[in-house]
Amino acid sequence: MNPFALTPGSVGIRFGAGAINQLPEVLVGLKKNKVLIITDPGVAGAGVLAQVEAILKSAGIQNTSFAEIKPNPNTLLIDAAAKVGIEFGADVVLALGGGSSLDSAKGVALVVANPTFSSASFNYSITPEKPAIPIIAIPTTSGTGSETNSWGVIDDPIRQCKFYVGDASTTPVVAILDPELTVGLPARSTAGTGIDALTHAIESLTSKGSTAVSAAYAHQAIKLISKALPVAFKDGANVDARGEMLMGAHLAGLALTLSGLGLVHGVAHSVSATVGTAHGEALATVLPEVMEFNSRVSNDIYASIGHDMGIAANSATVISAVRDLADEIQIRNKLSHYGVTQDLVQAISKKVLEDSVTSNNPIDPTQSEVESILLSRI
Repeated sequence: MNPFALTPGSVGIRFGAGAINQLPEVLVGLKKNKVLIITDPGVAGAGVLAQVEAILKSAGIQNTSFAEIKPNPNTLLIDAAAKVGIEFGADVVLALGGGSSLDSAKGVALVVANPTFSSASFNYSITPEKPAIPIIAIPTTSGTGSETNSWGVIDDPIRQCKFYVGDASTTPVVAILDPELTVGLPARSTAGTGIDALTHAIESLTSKGSTAVSAAYAHQAIKLISKALPVAFKDGANVDARGEMLMGAHLAGLALTLSGLGLVHGVAHSVSATVGTAHGEALATVLPEVMEFNSRVSNDIYASIGHDMGIAANSATVISAVRDLADEIQIRNKLSHYGVTQDLVQAISKKVLEDSVTSNNPIDPTQSEVESILLSRI
């Protein structure tokens, strides 16, 4: 793959080691020169923010930053970031970091363009008065694929739930995929974001919305991720493995954008909204169990996943391999580890059924079936 090729389509992609140095060229092409950088303390502490700021400074491009994004970001945090952008007069948002930063940037870009509104106003189904200012996405993790689509998953502390913020205008105009920026990612974060990407690909294949195109993306993503994730977890400085993970996560993001997800994400969203569990870890707790639940209609699909992973092509073997992979990268725990008790199961299961991703699962679960899955993991 040409590392600096700009691909056709809704999101332009710059991929390869050192691709971050193409940022000024991208901004010149967009005719933007007042950059609001949205990122988190970890990215700032690792020196990646300073690296980006230096690239912008050397090109004479004005910028400011909001580096306080946290896991499971909420509307209050997004509105605070947007205020910085409004006061600065930002004409483009640069989302630098993991899924939390990329998701937050979508709400920020909308509020900067519509400063009389809060991010809680922009449910994905609501059309804003003005389109968002453009977003450039620079992921520093290999997980969410948020650079491929127009929505972010955000906490609403008032309603105590997650919701989808975004609009057609919040699809990033360019994604810069530079594996060197992911080299410093700690092993635990590598595992959590990597299992997120793998879950995206698996759920994309089994979802009701799966298409031939989304399946092609998802199969290639599984081939890359299943091979590269254990390597990147054990040797974070392996740039080749980091590159395969970054591209695998991107392809999985393209897949889910077309197909949607399913019950694993419905459970993870609801668990995270209730007890604050990191997204990837919440997914890992129930991924094999949901696969087992879906196996009565998804056996053929699981067999094809087995081919992608280079193992025996049958449902039981594939589910076992996914469980083993999660164990190998030390990301799978009981729900009780995160504070989920039996008393919370009924409330969580209700949120699961209310989440729109659950309706895209190949089998429509009942509340008792969701409760059974949750109880099996406490």
